[in-house]
Amino acid sequence: MTVTLVVDGDVHEVQGDARDGSILVTPDALATATGWELKPEGLCRAERCIRVRQRAGLVSDAGIDLAACADLLGRPLALDLAERTACLGAAAADRGAQLQSLVAPDFTLPDLEGRPHRLSAYRGRKVLLVAYASW
Repeated sequence: MTVTLVVDGDVHEVQGDARDGSILVTPDALATATGWELKPEGLCRAERCIRVRQRAGLVSDAGIDLAACADLLGRPLALDLAERTACLGAAAADRGAQLQSLVAPDFTLPDLEGRPHRLSAYRGRKVLLVAYASW
């Protein structure tokens, strides 16, 4: 079976299952979607490893529990079991570091003629952004 996993805005259709109030994914699916790999030394991404053997409920024969994984990584998780979908948010520490850097995240918006403009194309120059909402 497959589940939809949204990580950092990227949508991944991965091997997994929704059951007993949880979404479980295979170790390969977790690595593909998040970059975190299950290794003998723990859950690893690049040079960082977190021990998981003592973490109850994270790994079972059925797969890796996304809620336990998100808790371990300090990231928020939104689940929709009926739709077999999970959204893994950014860690609070990562968001805090981004805010402290005072660098706006890159995005693309169209102008009035529909031509796309990326914020990163204007780095080093002053830019005025006007936001409007009708509500």
